[in-house]
Amino acid sequence: MHTMRAVLLCLAASLLSVGVMQEPTRPAVDHHQHLFSPAVAPVAAGLAITAADLIAQLDQTGIRRAAVFSVAYQFGNPNRPAVEDEYVKVKAENDRVAREIAPYPDRLRGFCGLNPLKDYAVAEIARCATMPALRHGLKLHFGNSDVMLDNPAHIAKLRDVFRAANAAGMAIVVHMRSSVTQARPYGAAQARAFLNEVLPSAPDVTVQIAHLGGAGGYDDPTFDEALGVFVDALASHDARLAHAYIEISGVAGLGRSRDRMPLVVSRIRQIGLDRILYGSDGPPQAAWAAFTQLPLTPSEIAAIASNVAPYMR
Repeated sequence: MHTMRAVLLCLAASLLSVGVMQEPTRPAVDHHQHLFSPAVAPVAAGLAITAADLIAQLDQTGIRRAAVFSVAYQFGNPNRPAVEDEYVKVKAENDRVAREIAPYPDRLRGFCGLNPLKDYAVAEIARCATMPALRHGLKLHFGNSDVMLDNPAHIAKLRDVFRAANAAGMAIVVHMRSSVTQARPYGAAQARAFLNEVLPSAPDVTVQIAHLGGAGGYDDPTFDEALGVFVDALASHDARLAHAYIEISGVAGLGRSRDRMPLVVSRIRQIGLDRILYGSDGPPQAAWAAFTQLPLTPSEIAAIASNVAPYMR
C-alpha cells in the first residue's frame, strides 16, 4: 500500500512538472461585459442578456468575476431614432443593471452608463453614485454618444463628467473611438486632446481605455495612431496616466487581426503587462480563446490574466 502510494505521488509530481495536471490559465476578472434588457436590446442591435446568462457564460469559461457596464447610453445615441422619455429610460436601464447584479455581489460589479453630452449626465452620475451596485464606476462610449474630441463644446462637457465621476470616486471606462458610422475624425490628434484636455479632470480614479484605444479589431490604422500617444506618454512616465489602464477587449479575433497580431503584441509590451486589463466584450469563452492566439508567451498571458483593476479589488 505504501509502495503504491509512493508511486502515485511520484506520478503526480511528474505530471505537474510538465504541466499536464496544472489548471489552465484563466483571467482573474473579465473587465468588459454588458447586460442587455429586452428594452435596450433592439436599440443596441443585440440579444437580451441577463446577469444569470452572464454568470453561466463565465462559469463555462472558468472566469470568476466580471465588470458589467450598463448600455443605458444607447438611449441617448443621437445617430439612432429619437427615444421618447429618454432620461426616464436611461435611469430605468441603469436601475435594471443594478437589480440584476445585486444577487452576485462577490462576482459582478456594475458601472453606470450614459451619454456624457446630455444635460442630465452629471445628475445621473450623482444618482448612480448612491447605488451600491453602480457606485464603483461609469461607462462612456464616445462612438455611440457621437463625442468628438476636436469639438470644444464636447471637451467642456467631458470635463464636467470626468470631474463629477472623480468627485464621486467612480472609475471611468472609455470607449474612446469616435463614431465609425458617422466617419468622425480619429487618431493621434483626438488621443492627444483626451490626454491633454479631458484626463486631467479625473486625477484620482482609475481610467480604463477600452479596446486598445480602438473599437474592436486592430485593422484600422487610426487605432494604432491613437494608442501610440498613450504608449509615448507612458514611456515618459506622464503623471496624467498614473491611474490609467489599457484594456484589450475585442482586439483579437476580429477583422484581419491575425495580420496585426505582431503589432498588437509589440504595443502590449511597450505599454507594460501590468497596465493591460483583459476583457471580453462578448461571449467570454470565444473572446478568451481569441486572446490566447496572440503571439504572447505563456508567462505574458498569465501575467495579463492575473491583473485586477483597482475598482474590482
